[in-house]
Amino acid sequence: MTIFILVAGAFTGPHVWRDTAARLTADGAEVRTVALTGLGGRHGEPGGTVDLETHVADVLAVIDAVAAEAGREIVLVGHDYGIHPVIGAADRRAGTIARIVHLDAGMPRDGVPALAAVPDQRLRDEVAERAAGGGEREAGGELPPPARDGWSRWGSTAGLSDAALDGLTALAAPQPLGTLLQPLRLTGAVAEVPVTGVLCTGNGPGVEVLQILVDVGDPAVRALADAKVPFFELPTGHWPMLSCPAALAETLIEAAAGGGHRLTAADAARTPAHLRPFLLDVPERPRERAGNTDLYLPDGPGPHPAVVFVHGGPVPAGARPTPRDWPTLTGYARLVAGQGVVGVTLDHRLHAVTDYEVAAADVADAVERVRADPRVDADRVAVWFFSGGGPIVADWLTNPPAWLRCVAANYPILAPLPSWGLGGSRFHPVRALSRAGRLPVVLVRAERESADIAATVEEFLAEAARCGANVEVIDVPEGRHGFETLDPTDGAREAVHRAVGAVLARLKG
Repeated sequence: MTIFILVAGAFTGPHVWRDTAARLTADGAEVRTVALTGLGGRHGEPGGTVDLETHVADVLAVIDAVAAEAGREIVLVGHDYGIHPVIGAADRRAGTIARIVHLDAGMPRDGVPALAAVPDQRLRDEVAERAAGGGEREAGGELPPPARDGWSRWGSTAGLSDAALDGLTALAAPQPLGTLLQPLRLTGAVAEVPVTGVLCTGNGPGVEVLQILVDVGDPAVRALADAKVPFFELPTGHWPMLSCPAALAETLIEAAAGGGHRLTAADAARTPAHLRPFLLDVPERPRERAGNTDLYLPDGPGPHPAVVFVHGGPVPAGARPTPRDWPTLTGYARLVAGQGVVGVTLDHRLHAVTDYEVAAADVADAVERVRADPRVDADRVAVWFFSGGGPIVADWLTNPPAWLRCVAANYPILAPLPSWGLGGSRFHPVRALSRAGRLPVVLVRAERESADIAATVEEFLAEAARCGANVEVIDVPEGRHGFETLDPTDGAREAVHRAVGAVLARLKG
């Protein structure tokens, strides 16, 4: 019989599993919820420090009690912070664990504390400063739980009812600081235990985005593909046990049986999606390469208007070919060059979500170098962003210069995703839009966009309606993220022509 051992995340305890556990039990499974010390469990020893090892011991105690009874197939489920004591315990009891489920949780590593997995950099800094400021006293202290409006710093609250959010807040407990600061110690035995990932797409990327990361060469995600790790998606925020307990229970049962979607491993014989041909047959154009930019030149001496195409990401530093040679970017650049406009592709250094500052600087520098070229009309420039390059749009919406005639964006991320921890940064186009004045924005929206990215687009459009921004939306019927190489349909081709026409009309008008 399958027995699920459920371990909750930061500030929470066994109570969050109530409805999910009831569903699992009704389906014939057994359930144990781990009461972590200080978080719905026993209190630590007077004067003692509660740390990660304390919580590993809490999980081990439940594993050992269950394993003592024959015929049990143990599935460990770790949510959020809870994956750290789960991995630590599984490493010491690898032979007794049938599967580990990462429920909207990261991949803990030996020697790395749980604090490193907190997405919000400011939050990590606050915790570290709190511990450093208190010395030994504070290291044994506690981090107060979030206020009702503060949970989103720890993960998306999408899908939570007001009552659920009230309950989460009312029952939250302080998190012992030592549990976040003590490095996880592993022998490596846990690597032999099968794992499954459950992705909450209201909080971060889904399977489709992970496959893109495999294809562009992200080493961590490629390792998951090579290991044939199965994944499930839940269209909700970071607390699915509260927002969709029935769907979560069903997913856990399927996960225990080894189900799920497996990523396609990198294969030299398979052309990854982002390197498939552009959906239009665009003639070659003269190209000049200088530094990190390529110019696709139209006929005639000029000066000509220019469109700078900005790739998405994050893209691993070792990805080959680099983005400026990807068919989508080169296809658009050749297309506009054939219509009398300089097309520009570039490589920027968005290798991780922490790299937006340097990537934005790369883009700004490239635009200025393009404007300085005598073949370019410096007063007629557009900047066109794709996918994860979307947050950089914020810089161009904020008090745009007169020479910037248009900003365009295809299937963009228009607000930092909750799992990125960048909510307070300047790279937030929704917040910047009210400062754009009458700057034209051409937004190409994929109908089959992933839920987390689509939510940022809808938030952007709502803000556009509120502040009267000059936004034109071009929908791609049945289009997916990256439709230019994924969906060579008549509808997608028409959308490309419409988008290019809209941008060039603003450049030449």
